[in-house]
Amino acid sequence: MTVRGSCLCGAVRFQFEEAIGPFEICHCNRCRKLSGGQGMACVTVLSSGYEMTEGKSFVSVFEAPVLYQSPAYHSNFCSRCGSPLPDPEPSDDRLEIPAGLLDDDPGLVPDKHIFVEFLPPWDQVTDGLPQYDIEKLHRERHGKDLPESFVLRSHYDSETSDD
Repeated sequence: MTVRGSCLCGAVRFQFEEAIGPFEICHCNRCRKLSGGQGMACVTVLSSGYEMTEGKSFVSVFEAPVLYQSPAYHSNFCSRCGSPLPDPEPSDDRLEIPAGLLDDDPGLVPDKHIFVEFLPPWDQVTDGLPQYDIEKLHRERHGKDLPESFVLRSHYDSETSDD
């Protein structure tokens, strides 16, 4: 089953063959800032079945400084409408795609909320899905606790300069 997606203005289009999950609703500061809302729902797909079919020339990249994990964080977006976008040429075997970009049903529904420690006071999760903070999420994905030396920071913790 081919699932299609596009940005708001339609300049960038992509497709993939299968959503494998997880299908997570992320509440980290970056996803909230990128979406301008409560967070971002992202569905995981296999990179081998993914293709950006139109508009690669409209894909721009924002790179944030390294905060707690290398390499530096980057996000892709449409230079015409600003929609967040998946990588045009993913380097990993899996790719997270913002679910709001999908034009077709991916065949999955969200299965959890992640980074819930970043929920602002006005955001209440009431849908009954499991909620994961970074420690629980790390244990699920890696089978072990976070190292004691781990320090969780948001982009608010580091000073930025326009120089």
